[in-house]
Amino acid sequence: MTSNYITKVAIAGASGNSGKVMTEALLKTGKHTITALTRAESKGKLPDGVISKPVDYSKPETIVEALKGQDALVIALNGYTPHEIDLALFKAAGEAGVSWILPNEWAPDTANENLIKDIMLFPSKEINRKAIADLGQSSYVAVSTGFWYEWSLAIPSAYGIDLINHTATLFDEGETKISTATWPQVGRTVAALLSLPITAENGPCLDDFKNQLVYVDSFTVSQKDMLESAFRVTGTTEKDWTITKESAKERYEGGLKAMQEGDRIGFVKMLYTRIFFEDGAGNIESKGTVNELLGLPKEDIDEATKVALERSKTSPWS
Repeated sequence: MTSNYITKVAIAGASGNSGKVMTEALLKTGKHTITALTRAESKGKLPDGVISKPVDYSKPETIVEALKGQDALVIALNGYTPHEIDLALFKAAGEAGVSWILPNEWAPDTANENLIKDIMLFPSKEINRKAIADLGQSSYVAVSTGFWYEWSLAIPSAYGIDLINHTATLFDEGETKISTATWPQVGRTVAALLSLPITAENGPCLDDFKNQLVYVDSFTVSQKDMLESAFRVTGTTEKDWTITKESAKERYEGGLKAMQEGDRIGFVKMLYTRIFFEDGAGNIESKGTVNELLGLPKEDIDEATKVALERSKTSPWS
């Protein structure tokens, strides 16, 4: 790479919800050529201006070929993607000469030892960061965003708020604050990071974040804060809702047991309730975010709640 800026970015998962907003945010900068790694059977529509390169994740040579000439690789695949695909992408990126990887992080604090112990999806994030470092061919910037607000609030079992039926379950007293990010904020984060100079000029640079886990959010709020937003957005008051309380730890343990018996909603309860424990594990803002360094805006929770409300009308989750 001769330039001090990243100009060519490949995205794995560009047609998914988060991948789309990342792709669109990068395109909006006018500074990047975007290549999407696509599966041959994919029916997802890519934004105009994106180059499509089909890959077969069982054939590493196809990934290497698609990544040749790219400066950075952003991975925004489904959270249930097999770990072997992540490893194949890391190895192919190294072989193709890709200097920077934004791995499939986009989660609460996966450096928190208690969360890693209690949420079985999270150890893979730490393993991925170590795998990139151990390969020693690419550098990574892992971005912790908390859970996605519009997606999560639309799932009653997640943040405990049913926007359609006007019911809510507060975990403990509903006052534990957790950090959460909107999809647009995630997109802006990716665009801002990959628009930085690689080495220092007159401000922050990508090298400042080399091989680090960095934190961004849209807001750090409690369930009660979310509920107040829901009142405003739906034009209701507390008396229009049925509100109950449940022990966060008991809900987590019940969800874990149900998940082990094959209940998908049990998995959701386990995953989300854990970040509402009073140990502060869900509050990444307290660790220090890079929002200001990247020039990310402060967001209006009510605008994000409106998006969640629309999503909840067609959400397949419960």
